[in-house]
Amino acid sequence: MAEMPESHPEGSGRKSREYGKGASSGTARRETVRPETEQLMEAVVARENMLRAYEQVMSNKGAAGVDGMTVEELKPHLQEHWERIKEELLNGTYQPQPVRCVEIPKPQGGMRQLGIPPVVDRLIQQALHQVLSPIFEPGFSESSYGFRPGRSAHQAVQQARAYVAEGRRWVVDLDLEKFFDRVNHDVLMSRVARKVSDKRVLGLIRRYLQAGMMVGGVVSPRTEGTPQGGPLSPLMSNVLLDELDKELERRGHKFCRYADDSNIYVRSRQAGERVMASITEFLEKRLRLKVNREKSAVARPWERKFLGYSMTWHKQPRLKVAKTSVERLKAKVRAIFREGRGRSLRQVIEELNKLLKGWMQYFRLAEVKGVFEELDGWIRRKLRCLIWRQWKRNKTRARELIKRGLEKLRAWKSTGNGRGPWWNAGASHMNEAFPKSFFDRLGLVSLLDQLRRFQFST
Repeated sequence: MAEMPESHPEGSGRKSREYGKGASSGTARRETVRPETEQLMEAVVARENMLRAYEQVMSNKGAAGVDGMTVEELKPHLQEHWERIKEELLNGTYQPQPVRCVEIPKPQGGMRQLGIPPVVDRLIQQALHQVLSPIFEPGFSESSYGFRPGRSAHQAVQQARAYVAEGRRWVVDLDLEKFFDRVNHDVLMSRVARKVSDKRVLGLIRRYLQAGMMVGGVVSPRTEGTPQGGPLSPLMSNVLLDELDKELERRGHKFCRYADDSNIYVRSRQAGERVMASITEFLEKRLRLKVNREKSAVARPWERKFLGYSMTWHKQPRLKVAKTSVERLKAKVRAIFREGRGRSLRQVIEELNKLLKGWMQYFRLAEVKGVFEELDGWIRRKLRCLIWRQWKRNKTRARELIKRGLEKLRAWKSTGNGRGPWWNAGASHMNEAFPKSFFDRLGLVSLLDQLRRFQFST
């Protein structure tokens, strides 16, 4: 990328930064387009913008697309082909390649379909995102938290708790059915065109939306949806759902939206039922999105989850980890233990720590501590179970228990109890032989200790 030539004078970094100034908030009518947005493609291919995009793509790494090109191969490819790619972008003739379909399991079951663009298209999408985001971002709702600079899931969760503390003790929990797969291209492009008039940019975005999906070597055309996996998809989802935000604001509702996860907070079940019916109609008729009626509900906030958290029923509710989040963590821990058979205890703990640190970082807002204590005990029991299995024979088990300080008679009696590994892992002889302090010395992350540190530091 260092060899990328200078761009048109019109595409200077100074001018590209000015595109975001004065952008008005989204409305139902077509908005006045600033004259600068007629020359957006020059800003997209500007040297400074492309270098920023290149650095972002390289730092994100990611898998190869349908062409097999890795991020390490991107620079030499651009050194040879950038002039042609740039000319095609400026002429409005660039054709994206199909995306590679990858399926990953959903937390609640089923599979989520991701579309992995080739690395060159990831670069161009990132460059587009950097130019388009300052245009749309100033008009987005204060109640929108997903995929936005300076905003996070934690802020959304804390705001949700604040609404409940105000007395809005009913939630309209909206679930959009396969949102990223169901986005109507015409509806989305009409919203983009309200603020962008450069036909080359509009045409390129539409071609990215319509780029085929390769499954099993066969490319299928796409007439709807914006596949997750590309840098442009999160911004496009916010552009479309900003109309939902504006409708909720127009009606005076209090809500939190993170991507396609929307919660509206009201004071009664009757109000919630009315809001559910009217907003469902708005989404399906105006935005042509489908509400999943089985997963959506009007309920108490402590009966639902939002971004992995739930809360207590108290007048001043306390945040807690949702049951489904606990079960997902346990499933991941079990997978580590399955893969860890034959590995040393230290190796398993190292792998566990990577998972536990990330999980704890996200759930550090939780105020109900019991689940962390329960998880700590469960993980240590899993480790004791692993130790018991690795010892295999009763003779070995007795010898090792004696080494760990148990009396000889008790050690032999414990190993001959005829119980299975899980029972023994929770029995007093293994708890005394391998107390919490033993695992602390090995560096095992304690979720409860981590939570206390987070709370002390704040």
